[in-house]
Amino acid sequence: MALIHSLLPGAQVILSILLIGAILLQQRGAGLGGAFGDSTQESFYTRRGAELFLFRSSIVLAVLFALSALLALITA
Repeated sequence: MALIHSLLPGAQVILSILLIGAILLQQRGAGLGGAFGDSTQESFYTRRGAELFLFRSSIVLAVLFALSALLALITA
Protein backbone atom coordinates (compact mmCIF):
# COMPACT_ATOMS: atom_id res chain seq x y z
CA MET A 1 0.00 0.00 0.00
CA ALA A 2 2.85 2.39 0.70
CA LEU A 3 4.08 2.00 -2.87
CA ILE A 4 0.64 2.92 -4.24
CA HIS A 5 0.45 5.99 -2.01
CA SER A 6 3.86 7.16 -3.19
CA LEU A 7 3.31 6.57 -6.93
CA LEU A 8 -0.35 7.54 -7.32
CA PRO A 9 0.00 11.36 -7.09
CA GLY A 10 2.73 11.37 -9.73
CA ALA A 11 0.68 9.14 -12.00
CA GLN A 12 -2.33 11.42 -11.61
CA VAL A 13 -0.27 14.49 -12.51
CA ILE A 14 1.13 12.78 -15.61
CA LEU A 15 -2.33 11.54 -16.66
CA SER A 16 -3.85 14.98 -16.17
CA ILE A 17 -1.15 16.67 -18.27
CA LEU A 18 -1.57 14.11 -21.05
CA LEU A 19 -5.36 14.46 -20.92
CA ILE A 20 -5.18 18.25 -21.15
CA GLY A 21 -2.79 17.98 -24.10
CA ALA A 22 -4.98 15.46 -25.92
CA ILE A 23 -8.05 17.64 -25.47
CA LEU A 24 -6.34 20.85 -26.52
CA LEU A 25 -4.84 19.28 -29.66
CA GLN A 26 -8.23 18.30 -31.02
CA GLN A 27 -9.32 20.61 -33.86
CA ARG A 28 -13.06 20.30 -33.50
CA GLY A 29 -13.64 24.01 -32.79
CA ALA A 30 -17.28 24.15 -33.90
CA GLY A 31 -17.93 27.29 -31.88
CA LEU A 32 -21.16 28.06 -30.07
CA GLY A 33 -23.29 26.97 -33.03
CA GLY A 34 -22.57 23.32 -32.34
CA ALA A 35 -23.49 23.73 -28.68
CA PHE A 36 -26.99 24.92 -29.57
CA GLY A 37 -27.74 22.29 -32.20
CA ASP A 38 -26.69 24.06 -35.39
CA SER A 39 -27.70 21.63 -38.14
CA THR A 40 -25.13 22.40 -40.82
CA GLN A 41 -23.20 19.86 -42.82
CA GLU A 42 -20.29 20.15 -40.38
CA SER A 43 -22.27 18.21 -37.79
CA PHE A 44 -21.97 15.07 -39.96
CA TYR A 45 -18.24 14.62 -39.68
CA THR A 46 -16.06 11.50 -39.57
CA ARG A 47 -12.82 11.59 -37.65
CA ARG A 48 -9.82 10.12 -39.45
CA GLY A 49 -6.13 9.63 -38.83
CA ALA A 50 -4.51 11.65 -36.10
CA GLU A 51 -7.80 13.25 -35.06
CA LEU A 52 -9.32 9.81 -34.41
CA PHE A 53 -6.23 8.81 -32.43
CA LEU A 54 -6.46 11.96 -30.28
CA PHE A 55 -10.17 11.40 -29.72
CA ARG A 56 -9.72 7.80 -28.61
CA SER A 57 -6.64 8.55 -26.53
CA SER A 58 -8.48 11.32 -24.68
CA ILE A 59 -11.23 8.84 -23.79
CA VAL A 60 -8.69 6.27 -22.57
CA LEU A 61 -6.80 8.91 -20.57
CA ALA A 62 -10.01 10.17 -18.99
CA VAL A 63 -10.98 6.65 -17.92
CA LEU A 64 -7.50 6.00 -16.52
CA PHE A 65 -7.57 9.29 -14.63
CA ALA A 66 -10.99 8.50 -13.16
CA LEU A 67 -9.83 5.03 -12.13
CA SER A 68 -6.72 6.45 -10.48
CA ALA A 69 -8.84 8.96 -8.57
CA LEU A 70 -11.16 6.15 -7.46
CA LEU A 71 -8.14 4.10 -6.39
CA ALA A 72 -6.85 7.05 -4.39
CA LEU A 73 -10.20 7.31 -2.59
CA ILE A 74 -10.37 3.62 -1.84
CA THR A 75 -6.83 3.34 -0.50
CA ALA A 76 -7.01 6.52 1.59
